Amino acid sequence: MNGVLLIDKPAGPTSHDVVARVRRASGERRIGHTGTLDPGATGLLPLVVGSATRLASLLTGRDKTYEAVVRLGFATDTDDADGEPMEPRSEGLPGDAAIEEALNGFRGTFDQIPPRHSAKKIRGEKAYDLARRDVAVELAPVAVTVRHLTRTPAEGDQLHLVVTATAGFYVRALARDLGAVLGCGAHLAALRRTRSGHFEVSQAVPLEEVERLGRDLSGVLIAPADALPHLPTVQLTEAGLRRAAHGNPVGPEHLTNHWIPAGSADPVKVLAPDGHLLALAHARGGALHPAVVLG
Repeated sequence: MNGVLLIDKPAGPTSHDVVARVRRASGERRIGHTGTLDPGATGLLPLVVGSATRLASLLTGRDKTYEAVVRLGFATDTDDADGEPMEPRSEGLPGDAAIEEALNGFRGTFDQIPPRHSAKKIRGEKAYDLARRDVAVELAPVAVTVRHLTRTPAEGDQLHLVVTATAGFYVRALARDLGAVLGCGAHLAALRRTRSGHFEVSQAVPLEEVERLGRDLSGVLIAPADALPHLPTVQLTEAGLRRAAHGNPVGPEHLTNHWIPAGSADPVKVLAPDGHLLALAHARGGALHPAVVLG
């Protein structure tokens, strides 16, 4: 039971809750996620299962796409619909031209202050734990990049956005800051993640279906070799397999395609003769040096 499992998360459970439920259903203890979704959010939550947990660091830093509903008119203390209003409701709402002008400031690269209710660590504690105890915290701004940000015309106080951004971007913070720029206050009313890296929510399986499958997840797991299609790939001979399986470097004579990629910081997928992902390696000195061996 090794691979990537794409969950279509329902609203309600935390990402950790989802991991725990899949562990119970499948009997597999080695399961982790590759980027949290807020409890109220739905959509794509990639999990790494079995030996694929060693690939988590390569999957967490990819761009993500969200569909969001931002409610204009007042901010909340959590920046989403679960929080308490921080101000009286604004009587006047901005028009489409003002909204578009404000959104221009959130395209490209800029510094974003994470929400107080977030998983950011402050002196070893998560920000949301401190916020729940009403401990004053000052979160440092983080550089983020919004690659695409589109909208539909506002419907009353509801603004529908589609945003693609780098890892570490908070849509709740976007809603908060947009309301501040517009002068009317705003918060995130609904959120759905539709893409994470090259994975799409259309590939995902509802959590309830995964629980129904239990230990029979083979049909819904993405093989580790297929989970990183953007990385260069080599395949080993039998002699190369014996070397790489023990973490030893392999040269061109140990590869069926006789090719050593160079000039890239990205790791190389090293496939066993049967095609399964054996290791990730770095090209150095005319050889491939395994850095992570999945076995």
